[in-house]
Amino acid sequence: MKIQEGYIDFNGYKTYYRIAGECTGGKLPLLALHGGPGCAHDYLESLDGIAENYGRAVVYYDQLGCGKSRIPESKPGFWSAELWEEEVDVVRKALGLDKIHLLGQSWGGMLAMQYLINRNPSGIASAIIASSPASIPLWVSEAQRLISFMPKEMQDALDQAAVDHDYSKPEVQAASAEYYRRHVCSLSPYPDHVSRSFDQMGESYTTTWGESEYVVTGNLKGWDYSGRLDEIKVPVLVTSGRADEATPAISKQLLDGIPDCRWELFPGTHLCHVENKEIYNQTAEKFMSEHE
Repeated sequence: MKIQEGYIDFNGYKTYYRIAGECTGGKLPLLALHGGPGCAHDYLESLDGIAENYGRAVVYYDQLGCGKSRIPESKPGFWSAELWEEEVDVVRKALGLDKIHLLGQSWGGMLAMQYLINRNPSGIASAIIASSPASIPLWVSEAQRLISFMPKEMQDALDQAAVDHDYSKPEVQAASAEYYRRHVCSLSPYPDHVSRSFDQMGESYTTTWGESEYVVTGNLKGWDYSGRLDEIKVPVLVTSGRADEATPAISKQLLDGIPDCRWELFPGTHLCHVENKEIYNQTAEKFMSEHE
């Protein structure tokens, strides 16, 4: 499979991109937006199967401040949803992605929604929003509900960490690991491409999101596009896992709010696209093929 890599000038720095495969038979490329925020694209590379099996190029990039797009200095005030929204257009223009399908996973799905609503961009044939909330307040509420099903000592450890911001204690780390096992990724050990992403979290994550998956203290704390979902004018496939931290309540909010929307529920967790790679890619490809 052909792999292309390079860098794009953006905001005085360099944005890394990777293109897997090539489009055949008139198919449109898929542009994938990774999560975090502050992660790296690597954990999405299970989508390479779309390029390998269906002849559709899959385009990834590391959002500025993430992965191979990391910058050398500390700039906590620099990281924002608006910065990364602008970057989507810059990447599309630089790579000639005039007509595409768009996929965003977790924070990437939030970014996709924000981009579609704020910019009403041309050339988007369809969008896949994978395990993403339209409302951070709902995300936090659902996370606390999921935590309420954990052992009492783990609940207490996570509650205390939210107060004293000390996530280094063994009991907090144990509780976090259990939350991740139940709701983020059930695979053990993590596949290498997933570990690479998790190992690269940095300042852009703590600035925009915070210190943990389930308590948002960064500048995305009030992020909420739930009242504007009807402004999304492209066909949308919502995907999530049965044990996902993006719970059915979160996915249903998108299903109810986006005019042309369907929802596929997979076995697994937040990384159901990794845990069920073949059926996930097959489902995504079928949806995109219907909207070429």
